[in-house]
Amino acid sequence: MTDPYRPRRSVLYVPAANDKALAKIATLACDAVIIDLEDGILPADKAAARDKLAGILATRPKRRCEMLVRINPLASEWGADDLLAASKAEADGILLPKIGTPRDILEAGDLLDDNFAPDSVKLWAMIETPKALLNIGAIAELGRDPASRLACFVAGTNDLAKATGTLVTPDRRYLMPWLMQLVLAARAGGLHVIDGVANDFRDLDAFARECAEGAAMGFDGKSVIHPNQIEPANRAFSPSPEAITAARTITDAFARPENVGKGVIAMDGRMVERLHLSEAEKLLAKAAIIGA
Repeated sequence: MTDPYRPRRSVLYVPAANDKALAKIATLACDAVIIDLEDGILPADKAAARDKLAGILATRPKRRCEMLVRINPLASEWGADDLLAASKAEADGILLPKIGTPRDILEAGDLLDDNFAPDSVKLWAMIETPKALLNIGAIAELGRDPASRLACFVAGTNDLAKATGTLVTPDRRYLMPWLMQLVLAARAGGLHVIDGVANDFRDLDAFARECAEGAAMGFDGKSVIHPNQIEPANRAFSPSPEAITAARTITDAFARPENVGKGVIAMDGRMVERLHLSEAEKLLAKAAIIGA
Protein backbone atom coordinates (compact mmCIF):
# COMPACT_ATOMS: atom_id res chain seq x y z
CA MET A 1 0.00 0.00 0.00
CA THR A 2 1.23 3.47 -0.78
CA ASP A 3 2.50 5.58 2.10
CA PRO A 4 1.07 7.73 3.59
CA TYR A 5 -2.33 6.11 3.56
CA ARG A 6 -5.03 7.81 1.52
CA PRO A 7 -8.59 6.52 1.94
CA ARG A 8 -10.08 5.09 -1.23
CA ARG A 9 -12.80 2.98 0.35
CA SER A 10 -15.61 4.21 -1.89
CA VAL A 11 -14.93 5.41 -5.45
CA LEU A 12 -18.05 6.84 -7.07
CA TYR A 13 -18.54 7.05 -10.85
CA VAL A 14 -20.49 10.10 -12.02
CA PRO A 15 -21.07 10.75 -15.76
CA ALA A 16 -19.88 14.22 -16.73
CA ALA A 17 -23.24 14.83 -18.45
CA ASN A 18 -25.35 14.07 -15.36
CA ASP A 19 -25.85 17.52 -13.84
CA LYS A 20 -28.18 16.24 -11.12
CA ALA A 21 -25.63 13.71 -9.86
CA LEU A 22 -22.77 16.20 -10.12
CA ALA A 23 -24.65 18.66 -7.92
CA LYS A 24 -24.84 16.08 -5.12
CA ILE A 25 -21.10 15.33 -4.91
CA ALA A 26 -20.40 17.84 -2.14
CA THR A 27 -23.01 16.17 0.10
CA LEU A 28 -21.66 12.63 -0.29
CA ALA A 29 -19.21 10.79 1.97
CA CYS A 30 -17.30 8.94 -0.76
CA ASP A 31 -13.50 9.03 -0.64
CA ALA A 32 -13.11 9.59 -4.38
CA VAL A 33 -15.22 10.62 -7.35
CA ILE A 34 -14.50 9.63 -10.95
CA ILE A 35 -16.01 12.01 -13.49
CA ASP A 36 -16.71 9.71 -16.41
CA LEU A 37 -16.11 10.73 -20.02
CA GLU A 38 -16.06 7.17 -21.35
CA ASP A 39 -18.80 4.57 -20.89
CA GLY A 40 -21.26 6.97 -19.32
CA ILE A 41 -21.26 9.38 -22.28
CA LEU A 42 -22.68 8.87 -25.78
CA PRO A 43 -20.22 9.51 -28.65
CA ALA A 44 -22.14 12.57 -29.84
CA ASP A 45 -21.92 14.11 -26.36
CA LYS A 46 -18.27 13.41 -25.53
CA ALA A 47 -16.81 16.74 -26.63
CA ALA A 48 -19.47 18.69 -24.74
CA ALA A 49 -18.90 16.58 -21.63
CA ARG A 50 -15.15 17.25 -21.81
CA ASP A 51 -15.80 20.98 -22.02
CA LYS A 52 -17.58 20.79 -18.65
CA LEU A 53 -14.56 19.41 -16.78
CA ALA A 54 -13.07 22.75 -15.78
CA GLY A 55 -16.33 23.89 -14.21
CA ILE A 56 -16.93 20.57 -12.47
CA LEU A 57 -13.47 20.43 -10.91
CA ALA A 58 -13.49 24.11 -9.99
CA THR A 59 -16.39 23.42 -7.63
CA ARG A 60 -14.90 20.34 -6.00
CA PRO A 61 -15.81 19.68 -2.35
CA LYS A 62 -13.61 21.38 0.24
CA ARG A 63 -13.54 18.19 2.32
CA ARG A 64 -11.04 15.45 1.61
CA CYS A 65 -12.21 13.82 -1.61
CA GLU A 66 -10.12 12.85 -4.60
CA MET A 67 -11.49 14.05 -7.92
CA LEU A 68 -10.50 11.98 -10.94
CA VAL A 69 -11.51 11.80 -14.58
CA ARG A 70 -11.99 8.62 -16.58
CA ILE A 71 -11.00 9.52 -20.11
CA ASN A 72 -11.64 7.69 -23.36
CA PRO A 73 -8.84 5.39 -24.58
CA LEU A 74 -5.84 7.33 -25.85
CA ALA A 75 -6.14 5.51 -29.17
CA SER A 76 -9.64 6.91 -29.68
CA GLU A 77 -10.43 10.25 -31.30
CA TRP A 78 -11.22 11.76 -27.88
CA GLY A 79 -8.51 10.31 -25.63
CA ALA A 80 -5.64 12.77 -25.96
CA ASP A 81 -7.92 15.81 -25.69
CA ASP A 82 -9.60 14.24 -22.64
CA LEU A 83 -6.24 13.68 -20.96
CA LEU A 84 -5.04 17.23 -21.49
CA ALA A 85 -8.37 18.73 -20.43
CA ALA A 86 -8.36 16.70 -17.21
CA SER A 87 -4.81 17.78 -16.48
CA LYS A 88 -5.53 21.44 -17.22
CA ALA A 89 -8.56 21.31 -14.92
CA GLU A 90 -6.24 20.03 -12.15
CA ALA A 91 -7.81 16.64 -11.60
CA ASP A 92 -6.16 14.64 -8.83
CA GLY A 93 -5.90 11.70 -11.17
CA ILE A 94 -6.78 10.35 -14.59
CA LEU A 95 -8.25 6.87 -15.00
CA LEU A 96 -7.03 5.16 -18.17
CA PRO A 97 -9.45 2.60 -19.66
CA LYS A 98 -8.73 -0.41 -21.86
CA ILE A 99 -5.00 -0.56 -21.16
CA GLY A 100 -3.11 -3.65 -22.27
CA THR A 101 0.61 -3.09 -21.70
CA PRO A 102 2.97 -0.85 -19.72
CA ARG A 103 3.37 1.23 -22.88
CA ASP A 104 -0.21 2.48 -22.45
CA ILE A 105 0.69 3.97 -19.08
CA LEU A 106 3.98 5.38 -20.29
CA GLU A 107 2.40 7.07 -23.31
CA ALA A 108 -0.14 8.80 -21.10
CA GLY A 109 2.61 9.90 -18.73
CA ASP A 110 4.74 11.20 -21.58
CA LEU A 111 1.82 13.25 -22.89
CA LEU A 112 1.31 14.76 -19.44
CA ASP A 113 5.03 15.50 -19.09
CA ASP A 114 5.23 17.08 -22.53
CA ASN A 115 2.41 19.42 -21.56
CA PHE A 116 3.93 20.31 -18.18
CA ALA A 117 1.27 18.65 -16.05
CA PRO A 118 2.15 18.86 -12.35
CA ASP A 119 3.49 15.74 -10.66
CA SER A 120 0.37 15.72 -8.48
CA VAL A 121 -1.69 14.46 -11.43
CA LYS A 122 -1.60 10.69 -10.99
CA LEU A 123 -2.62 7.88 -13.32
CA TRP A 124 -5.04 5.11 -12.44
CA ALA A 125 -5.43 2.09 -14.70
CA MET A 126 -8.57 0.10 -15.48
CA ILE A 127 -7.72 -3.59 -15.61
CA GLU A 128 -10.55 -4.78 -17.83
CA THR A 129 -8.99 -6.69 -20.72
CA PRO A 130 -7.44 -10.16 -20.98
CA LYS A 131 -4.28 -8.55 -22.33
CA ALA A 132 -3.95 -6.34 -19.27
CA LEU A 133 -4.25 -9.35 -16.97
CA LEU A 134 -1.62 -11.25 -18.93
CA ASN A 135 0.73 -8.26 -18.57
CA ILE A 136 -0.28 -7.28 -15.05
CA GLY A 137 3.12 -7.93 -13.45
CA ALA A 138 4.98 -5.69 -15.87
CA ILE A 139 2.31 -3.00 -15.59
CA ALA A 140 2.44 -3.09 -11.79
CA GLU A 141 6.22 -2.64 -11.80
CA LEU A 142 5.65 0.92 -13.04
CA GLY A 143 4.29 1.68 -9.59
CA ARG A 144 7.85 1.51 -8.26
CA ASP A 145 8.86 4.43 -10.49
CA PRO A 146 7.32 7.75 -9.40
CA ALA A 147 7.99 9.15 -12.87
CA SER A 148 5.32 6.82 -14.28
CA ARG A 149 2.64 8.57 -12.16
CA LEU A 150 0.87 5.21 -11.72
CA ALA A 151 -0.92 5.06 -8.36
CA CYS A 152 -3.87 2.69 -8.53
CA PHE A 153 -5.51 -0.24 -10.32
CA VAL A 154 -9.28 -0.48 -10.79
CA ALA A 155 -10.89 -3.82 -11.57
CA GLY A 156 -13.16 -3.65 -14.62
CA THR A 157 -15.15 -6.79 -13.85
CA ASN A 158 -17.98 -6.16 -16.32
CA ASP A 159 -15.62 -5.75 -19.26
CA LEU A 160 -13.51 -8.73 -18.19
CA ALA A 161 -16.59 -10.92 -18.03
CA LYS A 162 -17.76 -9.69 -21.43
CA ALA A 163 -14.36 -10.18 -23.07
CA THR A 164 -13.90 -13.71 -21.75
CA GLY A 165 -17.48 -14.99 -21.73
CA THR A 166 -17.16 -15.64 -18.00
CA LEU A 167 -20.39 -16.19 -16.09
CA VAL A 168 -20.77 -13.66 -13.27
CA THR A 169 -22.31 -15.46 -10.29
CA PRO A 170 -23.28 -13.87 -6.94
CA ASP A 171 -20.12 -15.28 -5.34
CA ARG A 172 -17.93 -14.23 -8.31
CA ARG A 173 -16.25 -17.63 -8.22
CA TYR A 174 -15.09 -17.51 -11.84
CA LEU A 175 -13.66 -13.99 -11.49
CA MET A 176 -11.93 -14.71 -8.20
CA PRO A 177 -8.58 -15.95 -9.59
CA TRP A 178 -8.18 -12.80 -11.68
CA LEU A 179 -9.18 -10.52 -8.81
CA MET A 180 -6.61 -12.13 -6.52
CA GLN A 181 -3.99 -11.84 -9.26
CA LEU A 182 -4.80 -8.14 -9.50
CA VAL A 183 -4.38 -7.61 -5.75
CA LEU A 184 -1.09 -9.50 -5.76
CA ALA A 185 0.31 -7.44 -8.63
CA ALA A 186 -0.81 -4.18 -7.03
CA ARG A 187 0.98 -5.01 -3.81
CA ALA A 188 4.12 -5.99 -5.71
CA GLY A 189 4.06 -2.57 -7.36
CA GLY A 190 3.18 -0.60 -4.25
CA LEU A 191 -0.18 0.40 -5.73
CA HIS A 192 -3.68 0.80 -4.38
CA VAL A 193 -6.31 -1.45 -5.93
CA ILE A 194 -10.08 -0.92 -6.18
CA ASP A 195 -12.63 -3.71 -6.59
CA GLY A 196 -15.12 -3.63 -9.47
CA VAL A 197 -18.73 -2.49 -9.49
CA ALA A 198 -21.82 -4.32 -8.25
CA ASN A 199 -24.47 -3.74 -10.90
CA ASP A 200 -27.60 -4.22 -8.77
CA PHE A 201 -27.40 -1.04 -6.69
CA ARG A 202 -30.76 -1.80 -5.04
CA ASP A 203 -29.58 -4.99 -3.32
CA LEU A 204 -27.51 -3.43 -0.55
CA ASP A 205 -27.24 -6.69 1.41
CA ALA A 206 -25.55 -8.38 -1.54
CA PHE A 207 -23.41 -5.30 -2.05
CA ALA A 208 -22.29 -5.34 1.59
CA ARG A 209 -21.32 -9.01 1.26
CA GLU A 210 -19.32 -8.24 -1.88
CA CYS A 211 -17.56 -5.36 -0.09
CA ALA A 212 -16.67 -7.61 2.85
CA GLU A 213 -15.35 -10.18 0.39
CA GLY A 214 -13.29 -7.54 -1.41
CA ALA A 215 -11.83 -6.27 1.85
CA ALA A 216 -10.92 -9.81 2.88
CA MET A 217 -9.19 -10.30 -0.50
CA GLY A 218 -7.01 -7.25 0.13
CA PHE A 219 -8.68 -4.55 -1.98
CA ASP A 220 -8.43 -0.97 -0.70
CA GLY A 221 -11.95 0.01 -1.73
CA LYS A 222 -14.93 -0.55 -3.98
CA SER A 223 -16.18 0.98 -7.20
CA VAL A 224 -19.56 2.59 -6.51
CA ILE A 225 -22.31 3.51 -8.97
CA HIS A 226 -25.00 4.82 -6.61
CA PRO A 227 -24.84 7.02 -3.47
CA ASN A 228 -26.60 4.33 -1.42
CA GLN A 229 -23.56 2.10 -1.88
CA ILE A 230 -21.14 4.57 -0.28
CA GLU A 231 -21.84 3.83 3.39
CA PRO A 232 -21.57 0.01 3.10
CA ALA A 233 -18.30 0.40 1.18
CA ASN A 234 -16.84 2.83 3.71
CA ARG A 235 -17.80 0.52 6.55
CA ALA A 236 -16.38 -2.62 4.95
CA PHE A 237 -13.03 -1.06 4.07
CA SER A 238 -12.55 0.63 7.45
CA PRO A 239 -10.88 -1.14 10.39
CA SER A 240 -13.49 -2.74 12.61
CA PRO A 241 -13.64 -1.90 16.34
CA GLU A 242 -12.43 -5.42 17.07
CA ALA A 243 -9.43 -5.00 14.75
CA ILE A 244 -8.57 -1.66 16.33
CA THR A 245 -8.71 -3.15 19.82
CA ALA A 246 -6.50 -6.08 18.75
CA ALA A 247 -3.99 -3.71 17.13
CA ARG A 248 -3.78 -1.58 20.27
CA THR A 249 -3.20 -4.69 22.35
CA ILE A 250 -0.22 -5.62 20.15
CA THR A 251 1.33 -2.13 20.16
CA ASP A 252 0.88 -1.83 23.92
CA ALA A 253 2.50 -5.22 24.47
CA PHE A 254 5.60 -4.37 22.42
CA ALA A 255 5.86 -1.00 24.17
CA ARG A 256 6.36 -2.62 27.59
CA PRO A 257 9.95 -2.26 28.86
CA GLU A 258 10.48 -6.02 28.99
CA ASN A 259 9.50 -6.39 25.30
CA VAL A 260 11.20 -3.38 23.69
CA GLY A 261 14.13 -5.33 22.28
CA LYS A 262 12.29 -8.53 21.44
CA GLY A 263 11.48 -9.73 17.95
CA VAL A 264 8.83 -12.18 19.11
CA ILE A 265 6.58 -12.17 22.18
CA ALA A 266 3.86 -14.46 23.50
CA MET A 267 0.32 -13.08 23.72
CA ASP A 268 -2.72 -15.07 24.79
CA GLY A 269 -1.09 -18.35 23.93
CA ARG A 270 0.21 -17.35 20.48
CA MET A 271 3.46 -16.01 19.11
CA VAL A 272 3.38 -12.40 17.86
CA GLU A 273 6.23 -11.09 15.72
CA ARG A 274 7.43 -7.62 14.82
CA LEU A 275 5.72 -7.95 11.44
CA HIS A 276 2.43 -8.12 13.36
CA LEU A 277 3.46 -4.95 15.20
CA SER A 278 4.06 -3.23 11.87
CA GLU A 279 0.62 -4.34 10.63
CA ALA A 280 -1.00 -3.11 13.85
CA GLU A 281 0.68 0.28 13.56
CA LYS A 282 -0.49 0.67 9.96
CA LEU A 283 -4.04 -0.29 10.90
CA LEU A 284 -4.12 2.26 13.74
CA ALA A 285 -2.72 4.97 11.47
CA LYS A 286 -5.38 4.13 8.89
CA ALA A 287 -8.11 4.29 11.54
CA ALA A 288 -6.86 7.67 12.73
CA ILE A 289 -6.90 9.12 9.20
CA ILE A 290 -10.45 8.01 8.44
CA GLY A 291 -11.69 8.75 11.95
CA ALA A 292 -12.64 5.17 12.79
